[in-house]
Amino acid sequence: MNPRYILYIHLVINDIILLTLFTLIQVLSYIVFTLNVSFCIFLLMISIPATLNNPVTLAVMAVECYIAICFPLRHTQICTVKKAYVVIGLTWVIGTLSILIDLFFTLATESMEFLHSRVFCLSKNVFRHPSHTEKSYIYDIVLMVIVWITLFYTYFRIIFAAKAAAADAKKARNTVLLHGFQLILCMLTYVYGLTLEGLTYFFPRGVLAIRFTVSILIHILPRLISPVIYGLRDKTFRKFLQQYRLVCL
Repeated sequence: MNPRYILYIHLVINDIILLTLFTLIQVLSYIVFTLNVSFCIFLLMISIPATLNNPVTLAVMAVECYIAICFPLRHTQICTVKKAYVVIGLTWVIGTLSILIDLFFTLATESMEFLHSRVFCLSKNVFRHPSHTEKSYIYDIVLMVIVWITLFYTYFRIIFAAKAAAADAKKARNTVLLHGFQLILCMLTYVYGLTLEGLTYFFPRGVLAIRFTVSILIHILPRLISPVIYGLRDKTFRKFLQQYRLVCL
């Protein structure tokens, strides 16, 4: 199997996890409004690493494109199926470290009564330690800087790749540009809280409608772009999609 497809499948599965948890939290918030703190922590321990996985996976896919164009003879040696699984495991470790730090601080500073209480399921309502916000900002900024540097480096190296592979290099450049576009969409999740607070401040009577609309625009629509960007542009995927379309017709 091609490691590129393994990374793509991981990206899609990651988006499915995010959409499932997002839908679950939204439905529960409309039905019961508040959730048990322990149950909310369980949901956040899955959703936060999955959110951080997206930009890291995009950076890895950009590096894979760079290797395929700039080192075509060594591509099969460097990008193997085994290494793809190792990288996927590392992305989950990177994402999980963030939530584990918050979890340890919460268990060390909060009482058992709080863990059994009910809150609206947001990370700031559960992880109330003052260091949580600073840690999150630093973690997110460092992660985004590394990802953006990776995307810029791979993009410009592909631009100056051997002209003998001009057609492949052009396609790889476009792919990395799409990675950047999708990364921008992923970064919208970082302004989700600020957007909600700002809109609810000006329109306090439309809290539920604002939360639903902003959630659709920031959380759901960007996740629908992955299949379009990678699925329809790939020749192999297009071939199978055409076959299934003919079968359905």
